[in-house]
Amino acid sequence: MQGAIARLCVVVAAAILNHPSLFPHENTTLPDQDEELIARMREHEARLEMEKAKLEKELSQMDSKQEETSLQEGYSWYFWSTVSFIIFFTIEMCRVDLADGEVRQVEEEEVFSESGSINPRMMVLDKDILSNFCDKCTYTSAHENWRVREFVEGFADDLLESLRSVCNRDTDMEVGDFVGIGSMFESWKFCKPLTCDLIVPFSPPDPHSFQYHLWCSSSSDIPPDIQGCGKIKVTTPGENSGGCLCGSANLGEDMLCLLHGRNDTPKVSLSPDELLCSRDTNCLAKDQVMKWFQISVTKAWGRISHKYDFDVTFRSLDAAGALKIRFPSGKIIVMNIIPVVQLEDTDAYFVSHFPSDVDSFPDPYWPLSVAVYERNLLKHFSKRLPKHSCHLHCLQIVTFLHKKQSGLTGKSALTNYHLKTALLHLLLSKKTITWSIESMQHRVQDLLSFVQRSLQEKRLNHVMFGNTKVPEEVQVPEMIRRAEPINLFRTLVLQRELYAATVRHFQEMLRNAPVLIQEYTPYLSNGGLHHSLDESL
Repeated sequence: MQGAIARLCVVVAAAILNHPSLFPHENTTLPDQDEELIARMREHEARLEMEKAKLEKELSQMDSKQEETSLQEGYSWYFWSTVSFIIFFTIEMCRVDLADGEVRQVEEEEVFSESGSINPRMMVLDKDILSNFCDKCTYTSAHENWRVREFVEGFADDLLESLRSVCNRDTDMEVGDFVGIGSMFESWKFCKPLTCDLIVPFSPPDPHSFQYHLWCSSSSDIPPDIQGCGKIKVTTPGENSGGCLCGSANLGEDMLCLLHGRNDTPKVSLSPDELLCSRDTNCLAKDQVMKWFQISVTKAWGRISHKYDFDVTFRSLDAAGALKIRFPSGKIIVMNIIPVVQLEDTDAYFVSHFPSDVDSFPDPYWPLSVAVYERNLLKHFSKRLPKHSCHLHCLQIVTFLHKKQSGLTGKSALTNYHLKTALLHLLLSKKTITWSIESMQHRVQDLLSFVQRSLQEKRLNHVMFGNTKVPEEVQVPEMIRRAEPINLFRTLVLQRELYAATVRHFQEMLRNAPVLIQEYTPYLSNGGLHHSLDESL
């Protein structure tokens, strides 16, 4: 470009020097004989004009190219600046996430270090003391539990039959037969008070029905932070295409229903309040169900109380069917009769509440219980494990330690259900031959190590949901088997203070375990264990 400018300057200078106005006035009039010279000068001037036009054209082309180049360079600069900013921002975010992860990891390590982390495999558990402890306490508790179960089953049948008699069959919910769940019916309960958990299915009066919407269905509108729950909708006649409208519409005297004769009295649809639904919805409400069930149980007991010589009281007004039976001798039996809704034709149930709930879900979300399948899984292993296996003994020992530690330091987020879930995971992962009674010490250490590792990771998956290791003989529904795993320790992820308190509780339990077991087995040699356990448990 500089060369072109120089050429242009030369041409302009030559034109200026050869311009006629620069010559003196007297030389402007040339003789006629110099016409040839004038013609050459004009020709030379024309060539200079052409050269000038050519140079100007080249300069204009070069300027346009330069503008295009600068524009492209500008776009390129903006593009690479944007890319650089995105890369820089991504690096910074990753660094922040890594820093947060390191901080959380350091905090978790500090929690375990502050509580004095103990390796369960290094615990000194005397094999003979463990064996005698289980032999004595489980033998006496098994005999007593059998008598308690027999009494509870007979009393529950009588109470529910009385409840059905006080309910209106046309407007009230229909109550089914109870199902026993929990430690008492799984043969590992031995700590007092003697507690029996019974679930009682109920269904809406005809012609109403329930519709279920699970959290794991593709069309679910349940929030993602509420896992393992569902909504129960009460459908009324006419909502489904197959329903009959004669009970909900006035057909007149001249109209005849082809499904119902003149002598059949059609059942009129009930209001949402009568169907125990939440306000302004057709979703079944847990609060309404518990209120109805508690009133019905109170009326039912009033009809049969004269037949028994013991007192029955409600332990909690917030938990329907939470009964305390007190005998004249002072003995107490706790019964939790829980109203539930059966999920289609499966053994899974939507429960209104759990007796030992840590997390509570708001209406209209009902937690789904698979306790019947858990009981069946334990039965499955009992048939395949070695004779006199130690799996239930291990669970009894750990729940005993947990109960005693809770009495010393208070309750924590850790529950007996978490301990049973850990045992079921171990049963699914270890060979059956390793559960012989001779290996009880090692299996107790394995169970405690599994719980400790789950606390460190803040993750304990539910044993049924999304677990393909569960044997097909247990017959877990496919919708549950294919669901995403549910973390039972999710609360510990969200609440750091609760997590720290739970870790301290568990570490203290590990530290006190040998002393607690030895303290409550001081009379093994002279047979005084039964009296000691009855007083302490």
